[in-house]
Amino acid sequence: MNSKDLLQVVVNAADSKRAEEIVALDMQKISLLADYFVIMQADSSRQVKAIADEIDAEMNKEGVTAKNIEGKHNSDWILLDFGDVVVHVFKTETRQFYNLEKLWANAPMVDVSAWVK
Repeated sequence: MNSKDLLQVVVNAADSKRAEEIVALDMQKISLLADYFVIMQADSSRQVKAIADEIDAEMNKEGVTAKNIEGKHNSDWILLDFGDVVVHVFKTETRQFYNLEKLWANAPMVDVSAWVK
């Protein structure tokens, strides 16, 4: 699977657990860290954890294991690093505070609307 296919798996999994405001940034010409950053939010810590768990499970079904998962202990911000795709699942107020979209404002957005129901 290429990184765009992995991006679709992430977005579909997040959407299935009702993640809100899913944004994908194309990092290929911006950073060596990953091809895509995916940022999303949920209103409760419980939902943040459920979204992260679903993404991890769906990626595992595709044979992709997270290189690292951070933040599961408090569930305000969970980061899942799948190598080419790095996922940030935020609690709403935490996302507003860190505002990663502004930090990576030079990265073009990827249109994921076709993958979101």
